Amino acid sequence: MADKLEDILIAGLTQALAEPGEQRLYRSGKLAGLFAGRTGVNAEAAAQALRDGLLEIVRTETKGKTNIEWVKPTPRGVAYLHDNSSPIRVLQELQGLLQANREGMPAWLAQVQDYLKELGARLGEETQRWTQRLDALSQRVEEALRRVNASMPHLSDGMATSLPWGLDALTYLFRRQAGGATTECPLPELFKAVSQQHANLTVKDFHDGLRRLHDRGAVRLLPFTQPANELPEPEFALVDGASVYYYVAR
Repeated sequence: MADKLEDILIAGLTQALAEPGEQRLYRSGKLAGLFAGRTGVNAEAAAQALRDGLLEIVRTETKGKTNIEWVKPTPRGVAYLHDNSSPIRVLQELQGLLQANREGMPAWLAQVQDYLKELGARLGEETQRWTQRLDALSQRVEEALRRVNASMPHLSDGMATSLPWGLDALTYLFRRQAGGATTECPLPELFKAVSQQHANLTVKDFHDGLRRLHDRGAVRLLPFTQPANELPEPEFALVDGASVYYYVAR
């Protein structure tokens, strides 16, 4: 039951992150929603997402006796999705399974040879082939882990010292992208995520740091393409000459 609840929770968070903007908390007929129904394990998963701060309610509609909640993912939800569905975690579990099977092979081989001595030679050759295949697969998994770790965000020592929140910003963008987000990150969302760990960060310092990260090629600043009067949170817009930047990407 717990595994099913977690699967439903992760599926709901994945859908919330994959589609921009607010979404219905519950599905209703042909209208899409993050969770299939208001009862049973779906209701428990939705309640946990709200209780643990993985989703936040942005508005509520009332139709008859039914309240319709519209939600969006929080930075905590992005982190939860990354920690529970990251390819790094899957590869590490596979590596552990391969190692356990390889270490258990000599005992298994001894038992089989005791019962089937006449097949010992052929069994030894087969075991050797499997060992070689497991070793080769283990090497591939280790290489995959190295590649994944190499893709993790990093900053030079000098930049990390002068911009202490920079690595946290890059890590959030990495987790957001790994979680399946299909749109660039708005500056208000990134500021909210970073300021949870750096409470003294100001919008001005945030903008100055983003310019530095952009100049170093660590991030890309992207403009707001709609009319300026439609900016949802204009105080976070980064004005640089004639350009008004409102989104950031790795």
